[in-house]
Amino acid sequence: MTRETIRFEVIDHVAYVTLNRPDAVNAINLDLARELMQVSILCDQDPAVRAVLLTGAGKMFCAGGDLRAMAAFGDNVSAGLKEMTLNLHGAMSHFACMSAPLIVAVNGAAAGAGMSLAIAGDFVIACKSASFVMAYTAAGLVPDGGSTYVMPRLIGTRRALELMITNRKLSAAEAADWGLINRVVEDDTLMDEAKALAQKLAQGPTRSFGEVKRLLKSSFTTDLETQMEQEGRAISGIARTHDGREGIAAFLNKRKPVFTGE
Repeated sequence: MTRETIRFEVIDHVAYVTLNRPDAVNAINLDLARELMQVSILCDQDPAVRAVLLTGAGKMFCAGGDLRAMAAFGDNVSAGLKEMTLNLHGAMSHFACMSAPLIVAVNGAAAGAGMSLAIAGDFVIACKSASFVMAYTAAGLVPDGGSTYVMPRLIGTRRALELMITNRKLSAAEAADWGLINRVVEDDTLMDEAKALAQKLAQGPTRSFGEVKRLLKSSFTTDLETQMEQEGRAISGIARTHDGREGIAAFLNKRKPVFTGE
């Protein structure tokens, strides 16, 4: 399938997804939102994909929604934005629900929906020169991309409100200190470190990773007893899988497990 705004390839069980509008600072227009949705489905449905690495082409991760594209909708701006967000949100939902971990390598500024997309990763690594800003209200808009769900769970409602209303810009170091991202690395080592993590995770027990993601998500909406029941069902189910049996056998035989993602 020919894609104009996303580069996509799978190598050794790692899906590499690159936002590819560098001349437009990887701003999200309808085409990019649609293509991101398409590749998210591939990542979710292909059992060969056991880790996903998302980054941006050029010097900026993502400038957020393409305001010029929004203006071009004219009187149909409401319907156009609805279609853009449906595709963007569908993509982010697939990334969140898939078993394969999502690693985001933030290679520069992440603004608006770009910040929403960045912090949605299961693992987020940023280069030192990266920055993070919500920016929505500066254009008279409101946050999307799941940020009103994800951000307060990471840093609390008070700090999320500050970022969303004042549009305070965070450096990569500040974002890590606040708990929005995992770690900061040198600019010239970002992709090497992100790839190394993706390759390591791609050799792990993928279905176990998926259960961890689902259990953590459900923990915010269930009581303790319900959550423990879900944990019991998850661990007993995983124990029946190939990787569950392999992990136990490897431990007992004092050898390194060989996981297949099955």
